[in-house]
Amino acid sequence: MAGILAWFWNERFWLPHNVTWADLKNTEEASFPQAEDLYLAFPLAFCIFMIRLVFERFIAKPCALGLNVQANGPQKAQPNAILEKVFTAITKHPDEKRLEGLSKQLDWDVRSIQRWFRQRRNQEKPSILTKFCESMWKFTFYLYIFTYGVRFLKKTPWLWNTRQCWNGYPYQPLMPDLHYYYIVELSFYWSLMFSQFTDVKRKDFSIMFTHHIVTVTLISFSYVTNLTRVGALTLCLHDSADILLEAAKMANYCKCQKLSDLLFLMFAIVFIISRLGIYPLWILNTMLFELYEALGNFPALWFFNTLLIVLQVLHCLWSYLIIKSAYKAISRGKVAKDDRSDVESSSDEDDSVPRSNNPHNTTTTNGTSGANGTNGYLTGSTCSEDH
Repeated sequence: MAGILAWFWNERFWLPHNVTWADLKNTEEASFPQAEDLYLAFPLAFCIFMIRLVFERFIAKPCALGLNVQANGPQKAQPNAILEKVFTAITKHPDEKRLEGLSKQLDWDVRSIQRWFRQRRNQEKPSILTKFCESMWKFTFYLYIFTYGVRFLKKTPWLWNTRQCWNGYPYQPLMPDLHYYYIVELSFYWSLMFSQFTDVKRKDFSIMFTHHIVTVTLISFSYVTNLTRVGALTLCLHDSADILLEAAKMANYCKCQKLSDLLFLMFAIVFIISRLGIYPLWILNTMLFELYEALGNFPALWFFNTLLIVLQVLHCLWSYLIIKSAYKAISRGKVAKDDRSDVESSSDEDDSVPRSNNPHNTTTTNGTSGANGTNGYLTGSTCSEDH
């Protein structure tokens, strides 16, 4: 194991020429980032997750109920043994041929069966209340950590001149504020890595999961190699837009459509400016060119710059989705939803009673009693479409 670790942390790869790990050991005069510090992130990530549970239950939930956020989940599909078996064992999205077969078997029209499957899919989705609580937690954390980052960074010379990131590198003592900022951000992203599997499932799950992996990797290795100055700039830049996104989603869940539209458009502007403008001109420029001019080339530069470019590719993908949503907002007069994330959309159809092909039939195929040809279904309100 010692041999593997020595090979992995090869000084010739991670550090500039003529610099060793021994040069970056803590002394009485100065402290430097140590790989062992990263272990703090795991218990802290667990603490953040527990704080989140308490926050959502005792702060976010009462706020949501006070704002009349819908507490109930999507309308449940009426129990039907045949359709349930198809849904759980075969497919959640039956094709036209299977729909026609089920229509004949149940004596329902195809549209009613499609509606049942839509309701059944939506039934597995979390309630709007759950989504509001999740967004309020993320909004609160992003607002706190962004405010902390801005207050800290505005006192530093490298915020105004990125060349200062490399003044004296890598022999830059670790400031306590920077150490706290880095470890808390790393812990938060570790908590998101694990909670993402239980949080609201979104269309961009794979993109977001890739983003979290890249982010945790960048934070961890940039800390160990003392690239904390440029790392802090990157973290603060990313947090700026996420505040507005979560605020827009909360307004949407509260049915404050105009406020949601305004916040979403503000988010779109900030996201595109920060991720497609400031990020490449500020972060990528200093990593690709200014660091090279100051210290020359060393292998770890290729590692970090590759990850930063992957991050930029993800920014471009998200920007495309956001611009598409903004276009919908302009053409329809309102923001339909954030295509980067999960926001409710409504069905164009009313989820009324399923119509039997035989209007006088009062019993479902699986033996469930019905009334007035409803096959056991009750008239319901509009439900959400699948995302």
